[in-house]
Amino acid sequence: MVKINWTQLALSDLEDIHKYISDDSQRYAQITVNKIYDRVESLMRQPYSGRIVPEFEDTSIREIIEGNYRIVHYLVNEERIDILRIYHTARKMEKSKLK
Repeated sequence: MVKINWTQLALSDLEDIHKYISDDSQRYAQITVNKIYDRVESLMRQPYSGRIVPEFEDTSIREIIEGNYRIVHYLVNEERIDILRIYHTARKMEKSKLK
């Protein structure tokens, strides 16, 4: 089974998402974060799911979508996936901000 590794940037993104949503609803903030975690867990069973991030055209950098969020991950090898960032779909993504 594939191991999921959360980078510090991705964890920080998740925390920021929770803080932003919790200004309006603590409950909805937790639901959103849980959905993102659940979606990431699906990569353990299907590591090649999602699409190649169009901005980068690199087959090892992929994304899955959960609600309004792009979960960008890097296929390190057959045994490990790094969660790089979690971006709101309205934001522009820059490769320099992935690591």
